[in-house]
Amino acid sequence: MLPGDGVGPELMHAVKEVFKAASVPVVFDEHHLSEVQNMASEEKLDQVVDSMKESKVALIGKIHTPMEYKGELASYDMRLRDGGVIRRRGGLLGSGWKRRDGRRGAARRGAGPRGAAHPRSPLQSAKGVIECLKIITRAKSQRIAKFAFDYATKKGRSKVTAVHKANIMKLGDGLFLQCCEEVAELYPKIKFDTMIIDNCCMQLVQNPYQFDVLVMPNLYGNIIDNLAAGLVGGAGVVPGESYSAEYAVFEMGARHPFAQAVGRNIANPTA
Repeated sequence: MLPGDGVGPELMHAVKEVFKAASVPVVFDEHHLSEVQNMASEEKLDQVVDSMKESKVALIGKIHTPMEYKGELASYDMRLRDGGVIRRRGGLLGSGWKRRDGRRGAARRGAGPRGAAHPRSPLQSAKGVIECLKIITRAKSQRIAKFAFDYATKKGRSKVTAVHKANIMKLGDGLFLQCCEEVAELYPKIKFDTMIIDNCCMQLVQNPYQFDVLVMPNLYGNIIDNLAAGLVGGAGVVPGESYSAEYAVFEMGARHPFAQAVGRNIANPTA
């Protein structure tokens, strides 16, 4: 368990109280890792990683990263996550976004190294000009596409929508889209369509009922996660789940510290 920053410690306290009341046979190995509270170090990060490898399940709050001009993987949050984790965020029943079972799903994964910009390859090609690589791989694009269709099949969902920017990034996002189309052919009972990220954001606000499962590269998922959370009440009310081949991580879906909720009793501990 990593309480994290913002409202995270309050939510984790609620979880422990519920587990205690229900006599759930779980022992939490609690670690405090925070950059804003000066409670982060290489040693603590190694301890957290070792604990996660042993338990294979983690419950975490958002580890807030100060806004500094560093490489993306310099943050402890990103380094903790960098390991091939697939992420699914579920939307809860709420005002403005409803379906019969009260949930929608969004699967996303950086289809190459974590995030859209390769954090290890910044290049200053000229004074005042920074270039970053966006790397998309066939293997990981196929992996997240299969995860989305498997999820739709298991949960009785009828449609998967691939969100992309292939109209501009024709090669990178084009490969991601091609992989989704290839995987879709293996699931004839699941309807498949595509949507450009710009339009997807607008459609989520105007007509979210049209969507079921969304699959997209990581950067777009960061945007859609928070937009969808806003439709149902904000960062503290939506759950998030992350999966790799071996590990499972559960957290707040919007991955936002939601510091404005501290002490106000408005965050949703069941998320």
